[in-house]
Amino acid sequence: MNIRPFREIKRRKTKEIRVGNVKVGGDNPITVQSMTNTLTKNIKETVKQIEKIEAAGADIVRVSCPDQESTKALKDIINLTEIPIVADIHFHYKRAIEAAESGAACLRINPGNIGDKKKIKEVISSAKNNNCSIRIGVNAGSLEKDILEKYKEPCPEALVESALRNINIIEDLDFYKFKVSVKSSDVFLSIEAYRQLSKETDYPLHLGITEAGTFLPGSIKSSIGFGSLLLDGIGDTIRVSLSDDPVEEIKVGNEILKSLNLRNRGVKIISCPSCARQAFDVIKTVKKLEEKLSHIKTPISLSIIGCVVNGPGEAAQTDIGITGGGKGNNMLYLNGIESKKISSDEMISKVVRLVEEKAEEIEKT
Repeated sequence: MNIRPFREIKRRKTKEIRVGNVKVGGDNPITVQSMTNTLTKNIKETVKQIEKIEAAGADIVRVSCPDQESTKALKDIINLTEIPIVADIHFHYKRAIEAAESGAACLRINPGNIGDKKKIKEVISSAKNNNCSIRIGVNAGSLEKDILEKYKEPCPEALVESALRNINIIEDLDFYKFKVSVKSSDVFLSIEAYRQLSKETDYPLHLGITEAGTFLPGSIKSSIGFGSLLLDGIGDTIRVSLSDDPVEEIKVGNEILKSLNLRNRGVKIISCPSCARQAFDVIKTVKKLEEKLSHIKTPISLSIIGCVVNGPGEAAQTDIGITGGGKGNNMLYLNGIESKKISSDEMISKVVRLVEEKAEEIEKT
């Protein structure tokens, strides 16, 4: 069912670039990405993790290349995977050149940290020759020495000045296929830096609250930071940074976009927190359904409500709905209309089958 959202977000117009076969910026969907935490030189484990990240719904994956052994492994990793790979480079310009030559779709660099202009020129030349885009990655924890001395501490103005300086460096080399990030672990600092930068440039912006923490606090910080910016139309690609499995970063990122109706992927479950009125175990049911429906990529809305107080109203706005009823007889809704009663015992298997059939039907059309 296509229920019109209460509010539609008007996205800021940005330039379009390509990261491999994925378009970022312009009118394209906001992309979701993560980063491997395996040793890059361990090709088998890195490929295995990339495949899991992609299966979870990632559009782009970043891989760290701290040494020559990693950039050599990168070529094999890229040949064994399909998703665009971003090579994460910090200081050594040769690693960036090697990564581009190995087939990286994008280089994450901070030109100001690489060194003199000759080295930066070589990196940009390699990016051009290998059809490789770039992300200028400004981070509050690694600002240029002179900028940090000027502002005394990381602040929005410092991050923006660093970003604009690096933009100018790359533009002067006649290169324009890049996106920019100004990340901090401080939510307010990040929000303000991105807001200021969005007024200064129309290059695509990569959103991130860096080093956000473990799953729960990191997800909350990222949701607040991203949500504030995305509601203003700012952001073209996102990465949730968690001290957790990268797969969880993708799940959280996609849920943030789903909650703002910016991108719909997979099953969107609307469920109640449960109370004494529930006619079945809502929490247990929803957890099982999330697990059994994780393979569905087609946008489908599903409501699981434990009683008749809000159940019918929510079901009227979803593709498939369940409202708890007395004595284990729960009402099934299809496209917002009452269909039939089903028992609590058969509910999960019935809903899974209906969702799979609905997804197949949508895909055919």
